[in-house]
Amino acid sequence: MTTQVSALSFRQALLAMLGISLVLMLSALDQTVIGNALPSIVAELQGFELYAWVATGYLLTSIVTIPVFGRLGDYYGRKPFVIAATIVFTLASLVCALANDMLVLVIGRALQGVGGGMLIGTAFACIPELFPDTRQRLRWQMMLSALFSVVNAIGPGLGGFLTEAYGWRSVFYLNLPLGCLALFFAWRYLPYYRPVQVTGIRLDWPGALLIALALGSLQLGAEWMGHSSTALSATLGLICLLSVAALWFWERRCKSALLPPAMFAVPSLRILFLLSMLAGAIMFTLLFYLPLLLQGSYGYSPKDAGLLITPLALSITLGAIVNSRIVTRLRNPNLLPLAGFVALLMACVGLSLVGRQASFNTLLMLILLAGVGLGFILLNLTVFTQTQAERQFLGIATALTQSLRLVGGLLGTAAMGVLVNLLYVSHLNRVFLAAGQEGELARYIDPQVLLNSTPAVGGNHQLLELARDALARSVGVGLLMCAGLGVIALLILVRLAPVKLLAATQSTASK
Repeated sequence: MTTQVSALSFRQALLAMLGISLVLMLSALDQTVIGNALPSIVAELQGFELYAWVATGYLLTSIVTIPVFGRLGDYYGRKPFVIAATIVFTLASLVCALANDMLVLVIGRALQGVGGGMLIGTAFACIPELFPDTRQRLRWQMMLSALFSVVNAIGPGLGGFLTEAYGWRSVFYLNLPLGCLALFFAWRYLPYYRPVQVTGIRLDWPGALLIALALGSLQLGAEWMGHSSTALSATLGLICLLSVAALWFWERRCKSALLPPAMFAVPSLRILFLLSMLAGAIMFTLLFYLPLLLQGSYGYSPKDAGLLITPLALSITLGAIVNSRIVTRLRNPNLLPLAGFVALLMACVGLSLVGRQASFNTLLMLILLAGVGLGFILLNLTVFTQTQAERQFLGIATALTQSLRLVGGLLGTAAMGVLVNLLYVSHLNRVFLAAGQEGELARYIDPQVLLNSTPAVGGNHQLLELARDALARSVGVGLLMCAGLGVIALLILVRLAPVKLLAATQSTASK
């Protein structure tokens, strides 16, 4: 329960959304600019064995804190956590900027993940409180989607420029003025909708610990799959399964459950959570493996591959804009995410089947189709969830939508990685054996070598083409797997009752 939500003037809404946009931009920008800085970081700080943990440390802590603080926002209001998250993220950025070895950097990134998870878990849930009218909410969330796409588009280039011009530490120093600006707008202009009753609440610490164990072991298992012993992978999988079972048992008996059973009793929310996982699996698989396909199989340079990948982010915004203009005019808004999954499915099948002779324009059209499809899906899943959730579950429902999207991405990319590696080695063995070149197999066994120039792998153009073709076939099968996930999503989506986008939704009305 919260205090009565009063309508905001345009100026108040603009300033409040500016605060939310700035705090969310902190997390989004940091994730996109750091990629190009990592090689320079390792060159200066050494410690290559911790290279992957610069990203893993952030993801591990953020994916755990998203649902925890989403629920705390339901109990105590979201503004205090948005402010605290901004402070934590900004100070953690300072730790990263001042790091003198890789271990300190990884610790700083883990702290950034705590701040980023708090931001995602609470800031997104502020929007339905600011805009009870679903039509207004869609317009403002479309603006937020546009901002994210712009950040994703300029982030890699900005990271490269800052690293080259001012050194890698400038990538983290950039967060300091942005963090201070975001803190000012959030503190000054973001309304505080205080829960009416917060007495008698006992924090569900066992539930939080079990969530951390389940998601943490899942994250580590996905990161280390194929790179660690079978026993370790099996142990992490067992920890994840046992944690999920214990969490289910505990939450059914806890009075102040972090994951309320009453929320999961709503059929539409269960469907939307599943769809978020499937959408995340397809989206992150495309984002991670399209560059490998374009550079490793098609032979595109990083610059040319970027010219194809950047439109994916921009077309997601285009899809969100088109979606926000028409979704409230439809009798059955479910048709738009349905169309989105169909478009995504068609794009995955097309990218799998076009072959290495496909033209730049053909690839561009398929990637744009995938982006528009995601634009129809992502925004609607968030808005539909906020519409279906009761007010007391708004924060945790919104946070779970974001968190499960990341979980789907973890599972999807891990499964894709295992599948592509197995198929690539199998194809490579077969074609090299047929060509009588099995002695050269070790040189090409790692697909990473295909991202280098031809001389770097010995100058044998024929073998390079055989390896590129093997990789194209392997990634193609993985893309068909994504298309299969799209079919499953469609079968689930048709079971969702038509969502009613009302002027004052159930989730935002005062209870």
